[in-house]
Amino acid sequence: MSKYLKLLFLALALCVGTVWAGDLEDGVTAHEKKDFTTALRKFKSAAAQGNADAQLNLGVMYDNGQGVTQDYAEAVRWYKLAAEQGLALAQFNLGNAYGDGKGVVQDYAEAFRWYKLAAVQGFASAQFNLGNSYYTGQGVVQDYAEAVRWYKLAAVQGVARAQFNLALNYANGQGVVQDYAEAVRWYKLAAAQGLAQAQIDLGIMYRTGQGVVQDYSEAMRWYKLAAAKGLAQAQLNLGVMYSNGQGVAQNYAEAMRWYKLAAGQGHANAQFNLGVMYRNGRSVMQDNAEAVRWYKLSAAQGLAVAQTNLGYMYGNGQGVAQDYVRAYMWYYFAAVTGHAESVKNRDITATLMTPQQIAEAQKLARECQARNFKNCD
Repeated sequence: MSKYLKLLFLALALCVGTVWAGDLEDGVTAHEKKDFTTALRKFKSAAAQGNADAQLNLGVMYDNGQGVTQDYAEAVRWYKLAAEQGLALAQFNLGNAYGDGKGVVQDYAEAFRWYKLAAVQGFASAQFNLGNSYYTGQGVVQDYAEAVRWYKLAAVQGVARAQFNLALNYANGQGVVQDYAEAVRWYKLAAAQGLAQAQIDLGIMYRTGQGVVQDYSEAMRWYKLAAAKGLAQAQLNLGVMYSNGQGVAQNYAEAMRWYKLAAGQGHANAQFNLGVMYRNGRSVMQDNAEAVRWYKLSAAQGLAVAQTNLGYMYGNGQGVAQDYVRAYMWYYFAAVTGHAESVKNRDITATLMTPQQIAEAQKLARECQARNFKNCD
């Protein structure tokens, strides 16, 4: 699920004919000109007379350290004064402060209380955050149906992340009857606003034909949009489409390009796929040493197929010196996940080893795990 929305912006001077209206308007004007010293002085004048908008704006300035030393506790003090007067944005910002533990002790229940006060006033971002509270069970008993209710209220107001989360609920059947077509509808709305995760999930729906007629070309279109934003999973998926010739002419060089981009971000599956490309010499010269390098990176993240392939490379001396001890170790890691081929290969490798070598491999495996798979070779 998406993280909580955070908004910090100034309230505009909407009221006239009062003593503080001029100070508030002057403060907003000064802030727009980045004259924070004047803005702070004007807001303080209006806030001291009880103007909620000015109190909110002071909170924002302390929160951001504009014209004053950043002070979250002082920001909270001003937010509270405005929130207690019913100002929705102040209630929302106060909820964020309690949720993050900035300026106050972290308190999800208190965050929930303030989000709800803003949400019932129709404040879309608070509705979204309230939905997240219900979804995660932070500050309230977990309730997917209630999460859906609040996501919908925010989604119909155009909050892209609410639309995305709502799509996830429909896709997973959480709080609603599973409905892929409805999931697609909400993914489309969020994706059209440029939300990268919605674009990739929409691409997946088109690729698998869930809730929509299967269409590889349309899947490619959405993957490309998300990949251009740097989303590693989208880059990987694009690579797979090019490799398989789905929605596009098969092109291993292009597949390699996208795998590299995703692998460079640490995506384990992309690293594994790169290893396979180098192992098989697809669009590049066959290079077992380079295959081993990528398998290692992927295997260290726990990907069983990469661990299996790495075990094979060690067992057969391809790209590395033949080493049954390390072959056994990598097969062992994959085998404990239930990877059937690794169980078989581990047992075959064991027949080629002495009891002492098996004991050494098991010792290396324990030490490798203790180091979180770092420097295991």
